[in-house]
This record gives sequence, structure tokens and C-alpha cells, in this order.
Amino acid sequence: MSIRARRLPPEQSRSAALDAARAILLEQGPQAVTLKAVAARVGRTHANLIHHFGSAAELQSALAGHIADRVTSSIGDAVQRARSGATDAREVVDRTFDAFGREGAGALAAWMIVSGDRDALDPILQSLRGLVAELSVGRDEHHVAETTLWLVLAALGDSLLGESIAAALQLPADTARAMAAERIAAALSEG
Repeated sequence: MSIRARRLPPEQSRSAALDAARAILLEQGPQAVTLKAVAARVGRTHANLIHHFGSAAELQSALAGHIADRVTSSIGDAVQRARSGATDAREVVDRTFDAFGREGAGALAAWMIVSGDRDALDPILQSLRGLVAELSVGRDEHHVAETTLWLVLAALGDSLLGESIAAALQLPADTARAMAAERIAAALSEG
């Protein structure tokens, strides 16, 4: 792909790079999200991405934040809809599990942990804290935090090992989702 000379506004350039990084993550896995690969995808130079992100680790951290913001917004919307009776607990679970599975958040988080870059998880943790704060308005914050903790851990674990473990135990592939939906339904009914 040739490098385009046309300048983009900084936010548009960052956004295009994050979209490209997310596409690479979903297509090839977290190890493929490099400055070189993203630059090639968006038709920019490696130096251009260094200018916007500083390093591959900072690009990956920005990607984690980008995904986390999308995910927590989607989950928050689903929780509010479930609380109002417009949907059920399964939508909350499916959005959370899909975010960690199909959206790549689980693979990215695991890769950051294994590679020793735990600081890159900060955007994810900040988004989760924000989600808990938003969902706690008028509710018991401790209860919301505990529910969020086990749901995120279940979704993360399922994204990495769920299918294999369910198969080994001769259980349907969506058993973890079904169990989580039951627990979320109970949490929603508690208030």
C-alpha cells in the first residue's frame, strides 16, 4: 500500500489508526498489533504512528482504552435497558462475553498481562470503574462492583478457555453465558 501524503487532523488520524489496530486484533490476534502493521493498514508511516502514540505499547494501551470505552458503554446501555424491563439479563451477559470474545478484549488483556505490560490495562480498569460508578447511582455500589467483577472475570475466562473447557466437560458451549445470565437476573431483581 502506498503512503498517502494528505494530512489528517490528529484526532482523525488517531481514530483511523485505532480502527485499523482493532481490525488487525480481530483478524490476526494481539501479537499482530504493531506500529508497522497499523501504519501499513492506514497508509501512513511508522514515524507518523510514533508521533501519535509514542510506542507500540502506547498504541496497544490506546486500543485497550478504545475497546473498553465501547464495551462499557454497550454494557451500561444493556444494564439500564434490563433494569427498565426493555430487555433481559441475557443481553447484558451476551454483550459482555462478546466484548471479551468476538471483540478481542480478552485476548488483548491476556496478551498485555503475559507480556508484562500491566500498566496498559489502566484504560480498561478506568472504564470499568466508570461503568460501576454510572450503574451505582441509586444502588449499592459494593453490590454493583462485585457483580461487575465476577461478570468480567467470567467473560474473560470464557473468551480464553470457555469453549475448550465446556467441550472437555461435555457441556454446551454457552453454558457459562447461561449461568451468568441467571446470576445477572438475580442481581437485577435485588435492585
